[in-house]
Amino acid sequence: MEASNHTRVTEFIMMGLFDHPHHQGFFFGLFLCLYTAAIMGNTLIIVAIVLHPPLHTPMYFFIANLALVDILCTSSVLPKMLENLMQEKKTISFDGCMAQLFAFTLSSGTELVLLTVMSYDRYIAICHPLRYVNLMRKDICITFAAGVWAVGAINSLVHTLLMLHLDFCGPCLIQHFFCEIPPILALSCSSTYLNEIMIFMADVFLAMGNFLLTTISYSFIIIAILKIQSSKGKQRAFSTCSSHLLVVTLYYSTIIYTYIRPTSSYSLDKDKMVAIMYTLVTPTLNPLIYSLRNKEVKVSIWKILLFTKKY
Repeated sequence: MEASNHTRVTEFIMMGLFDHPHHQGFFFGLFLCLYTAAIMGNTLIIVAIVLHPPLHTPMYFFIANLALVDILCTSSVLPKMLENLMQEKKTISFDGCMAQLFAFTLSSGTELVLLTVMSYDRYIAICHPLRYVNLMRKDICITFAAGVWAVGAINSLVHTLLMLHLDFCGPCLIQHFFCEIPPILALSCSSTYLNEIMIFMADVFLAMGNFLLTTISYSFIIIAILKIQSSKGKQRAFSTCSSHLLVVTLYYSTIIYTYIRPTSSYSLDKDKMVAIMYTLVTPTLNPLIYSLRNKEVKVSIWKILLFTKKY
């Protein structure tokens, strides 16, 4: 067998977000503010849950994990995007692209599984409240969290290693503002058959499988809430899962739009805007959703802010 004559690609050129240079400064400021808010908001959620004993429950343990996933997601994309917004030539090294792809894929896969585990937690809390303490013990929650991160890491590692075995002959223009699997595969001059098989399997087992499990959990939750006689009881039961339901709806709506739609409706500009939603806007909104709708979280955050003001 002859060795491959393809020269190893050392960098990719990114198309970026916008075609008009005079918009770059404005959007740099806007995205920097949103990125700062996402990092600070999710960090504050984690600190509040760790330091405030009333929040040491399974639900908040998983919320802290979700905040960590959001930090990873937005930090894998935004720093390089902000850098490229202020540069005429928008490039990323091959190794940097692979690292970004790994981190983003890790956060995406982990969040899918984590949202399913969180919906299961709410299902047990509402449908089997007397068994909740036993079924969601500390050791079980830690096992769930470890499993969630392990699934996300294995999925991301497989996709990244398969990507590293591809040949890239040029052109090296990524039709996106960050390194995501589909636009990188489009640049390969070698067979991507195995990559596409693994993407299909991930779509079936990770995306569709977790969506189905989450839907089933909430179907049972809604049925259980409707069986409650008093309106006050229904309101109390719904309030325990409303924040998570809102987060799930926000996340899956962008996923469904991006991956489950006719090819004829494809639009690069629209895809970029949706990508901004799940890489920046959603991680920024999640802490607000959980803090504004929960009294205990607001109390804990307020105590932290008062403490920091003293120093």
